[in-house]
Amino acid sequence: MRIAFLIAGAAALAACTPEPEPVEAATADSVAAPQVSEIEAVMEDSAAGWNEGDMGRFLAIYSDAPETSFVGSGGLMRGKAAMEERYREAYDWSQPDPAERGVLTFETEDVRALGDGHALYIGRYILTYPEGREPATGFTSLVFAREDDGWRIVADHSS
Repeated sequence: MRIAFLIAGAAALAACTPEPEPVEAATADSVAAPQVSEIEAVMEDSAAGWNEGDMGRFLAIYSDAPETSFVGSGGLMRGKAAMEERYREAYDWSQPDPAERGVLTFETEDVRALGDGHALYIGRYILTYPEGREPATGFTSLVFAREDDGWRIVADHSS
């Protein structure tokens, strides 16, 4: 009897719950156009650093704040020094031809404001290799903060 009463009560509550309002998908239009272009410009500059074998330029997109985080298959790490160590161990930066490490590009999927001075960038990274090797690709979700010197990543989750 108690179970029947509980089931009836749950069904009555479910019937009273209003249907959620549909949420419109955010697009690059949901963030001011200058912000989107500024964020895409720092993404392109970071990729150019990678493609030229310039680790400093590649990592310049990240905030210098010690709590800046990166989450990937190896787990959570904090700070640019830890990220640099990860990239130096995972990729051969000594190659005379940086393309051997892969040519990096990004495709923007979505950019949206997260409040004053913060934005979420969702995109796809693509590493294209010479000699017909399959590209490495995956999604990245980046939280940007507007700092004195421009947009910087404060949280990166790439898979």
